[in-house]
Amino acid sequence: MSENTGAGPAAASYKTAGVDIDAGDRAVELMKEWVRKTRRPEVLGGLGGFAGLFDVSALKNYERPLLASATDGVGTKVDIARRMGVYDTIGHDLVAMVMDDIVVCGAEPLFMTDYICVGKVHPERVAAIVKGIAEGCVLAGCALVGGETAEHPGLLGENDFDVAGAGTGVVEADRLLGADRIREGDTVIAMAASGLHSNGYSLVRHVLLNQAGLALESHIDDLGRTLGEELLEPTRIYSLDCLALIRTTEVHAFSHVTGGGLAANLARVVPDGLHAVVDRSSWAPGPVFDLVGRTGSVERLELERTLNMGVGMVAIVPEESTDVALTTLADRGLDAWVAGEITGRGDRTTGAELVGDYAG
Repeated sequence: MSENTGAGPAAASYKTAGVDIDAGDRAVELMKEWVRKTRRPEVLGGLGGFAGLFDVSALKNYERPLLASATDGVGTKVDIARRMGVYDTIGHDLVAMVMDDIVVCGAEPLFMTDYICVGKVHPERVAAIVKGIAEGCVLAGCALVGGETAEHPGLLGENDFDVAGAGTGVVEADRLLGADRIREGDTVIAMAASGLHSNGYSLVRHVLLNQAGLALESHIDDLGRTLGEELLEPTRIYSLDCLALIRTTEVHAFSHVTGGGLAANLARVVPDGLHAVVDRSSWAPGPVFDLVGRTGSVERLELERTLNMGVGMVAIVPEESTDVALTTLADRGLDAWVAGEITGRGDRTTGAELVGDYAG
């Protein structure tokens, strides 16, 4: 065997390849405090295992328990968080996107896992993201039982990141909500959005940041705060509000207003032969929607197909349940109103439509 005495390349390691195991370990230590805050009695073990454990023996009390699952991310809203250097709110958006899909069928959120992909692990930054996810889980009533942080040097820039999550809930089979329960004459109740939520940010960024060249730090009088603060407003989490409605009155269906807008998402739960008519005059969209539309000369239909226009969740209830439903939501501090009704479809080709003009 010959001996190489010349100056060769430095010894390679995972760290020189761009992955810092020590930083990842520190991130885990920093996030443990926040994960503990989401703990439910059914959670077994702690953070750091290969799998999260959830005791489902309580499901023995169900006649026929159905597990509901969903997975999602928050889209290009992560770019706003990155640009602003604010990482502790994006987790609220993630939980809302996942758990508010689960509650639509009437399921109680049980637990969630997350996936955080970064170009470089900055422990405090990763911990801040997990803090937001944990706070969102508390608001949704679910546990955060585990997750994964992956470092992808060479594929993502040092400050780039993305987040995704998956969740599980449970509902009694005979209490499953959906299109088969909806009847002609039912009331469509709208629940106010907190802002843009986590949809349509490719359009929003294109119009406000790229075309108009607005700075995230600029104060927008119509918004009453900086553009960045508005765009980072966390998505409202409706899970416990929806469960409260189910406990207090009869509910036929929910619709989570995400990508595709109000009409398209509402149509997903309206059965063949029926039609949801939503009156725009029953509410005034927040100023951020007008800002996007006016600045980008975006047509109203395009805005409505892309953004929530101020409605983040819809409940469809029997007419006789309307007052109780509105009172329940008001008692929980959630702005809600009668936005429309369920009618016969007639010659209409779609399951839902918006009519009239917005208030104001």
